Amino acid sequence: MELSSNDVVKANQKPVDVVVVGYGAAGAVAAIEAARSGVKVLLVEKMPDPGGISALSAGGLRICFDSQEAFLYLQHTCGGRTPDDVLHALAQGMLEMPDYMQELARMDGAQVKVTRAVGNYPFPGCDALGYAEVESVPGFSELAEVENQYLAVRPLRPGCHLFKMLADNVDALAEQGQIEVWLDSPVQRLERDSEGVICGVSVMHEGQIWHVQSGRAVILTCGGFEAADDMKAQYFVSTPALAGSFRGNTGDGIRMAQTVGAGLWHMWHYHGPYGMRHSDPDFPYGLYTKMLPMWTPERVTKPLPQMAWIVVDQNARRYVDEYPPYMSDTGVRQFDYFDPQQGLHTRMPSFIIFDEVGRKLYPMGRCMTNDRDFHYEWSHDNLKEVENGILKKGETLAELASALGLDAQALQKTVEQWNLACAAGSDGDFGRRAETMLALLVPPFYGAELFPIVINTQGGPVHNAHQQVLDAYGQVIPRLFVAGELGSVFGHVYMAGGNLAECFVGGRTAGREAARMPARPLASQK
Repeated sequence: MELSSNDVVKANQKPVDVVVVGYGAAGAVAAIEAARSGVKVLLVEKMPDPGGISALSAGGLRICFDSQEAFLYLQHTCGGRTPDDVLHALAQGMLEMPDYMQELARMDGAQVKVTRAVGNYPFPGCDALGYAEVESVPGFSELAEVENQYLAVRPLRPGCHLFKMLADNVDALAEQGQIEVWLDSPVQRLERDSEGVICGVSVMHEGQIWHVQSGRAVILTCGGFEAADDMKAQYFVSTPALAGSFRGNTGDGIRMAQTVGAGLWHMWHYHGPYGMRHSDPDFPYGLYTKMLPMWTPERVTKPLPQMAWIVVDQNARRYVDEYPPYMSDTGVRQFDYFDPQQGLHTRMPSFIIFDEVGRKLYPMGRCMTNDRDFHYEWSHDNLKEVENGILKKGETLAELASALGLDAQALQKTVEQWNLACAAGSDGDFGRRAETMLALLVPPFYGAELFPIVINTQGGPVHNAHQQVLDAYGQVIPRLFVAGELGSVFGHVYMAGGNLAECFVGGRTAGREAARMPARPLASQK
């Protein structure tokens, strides 16, 4: 919806200093820091509940113990696609984050834990990294799922504790009159003054259009586009790529920034594993496969657990190590392969295959959502999923192949080769770690289509080290800032906990920088 000049005049007017669009971790930190700087903040969220994907996270904020080493790691992680000064700022912020989190924790007595944890990839600097997480918040437990604003997050995630600490700080500043929060209030457009400078936003709030004037700046912290099918179709190599956990991230901030000339980066890059599709076509989320421990090449690790399945393409052939070091990141990339002879993306969809022993080993899938309306509880023994059609079953491999639309002889040959590799204790084809291998010997057999699942996207508006949005020519768009998943720095591979680090580091910078903008007269002050 675009407002005409007459609409803007007629709309409800609300003057504030800083508008923050999106109430996840980045928006919360940005609002906190702007308010602490002494300015009035309006924090706007289009969904009925706060938290976004931040509340769904594993809760570990990536930190470092040496900022120069972390910078080297970030350089390799971003593959030369992000300027050094932006990465230096993030690395320095990662060094400062444990103290900053301890400062925030004083508001509600949250317990912050800091640990060393090697990076996901053996790049220079990976040993200088760690995590900071909120272990607990007094009075906050699983009861919070049904008693307060965390109702929509199921199951309760470690990220809920992290977000609870932030929300308590926001609430305290709201009580002081420094922050006002609007939920269920989608922002329609960025607004500009007669000179083309960002001067506020138009918001649908309580059934009415409001023209919110920003005396200093607007900060966009409204996430990525994992739930925007039109944008995924344009920017991703292969689709469908299923949204993982949240319907609210539909690229709103990207679209708004584009209308005022923002440059974009990293639009192709997203983070996620592979997973299954619900048999109900109206269910909006993908179902993640079983989460197994990550590992880092060239670093000593504990033995990994057995992975009960193999993955095959539409020709019923294995084509990949099913248990790579960081499956939650690079697990989606295998689907992009295009076979020019067949003229098909022969790995889209792929298929998960396991046997009766695997079925009894653990639940094959899981669901995590921040959504009042949609959630799915995967059964412990996987039998509910057979009954409702998420998993297909065959008493023989030929029967399973028929159910999945695969060539029976090809699938039989693939499983025989796999079983020989398991007996030999070596995957000579793709190098899967021996301790993770499990033969498929005991009928019945099970399978399902596999698709890429998007946890979060990395693309969006280009920003500088001050979190200011840049236009297509690299010039600052005055009074517009960005933080968090929206326009992430990661342009090559992902760093676990990296978007949370960006939420805190970038949100803190954006909030402080926005508050420093010279104040200008608002309509009510003229």
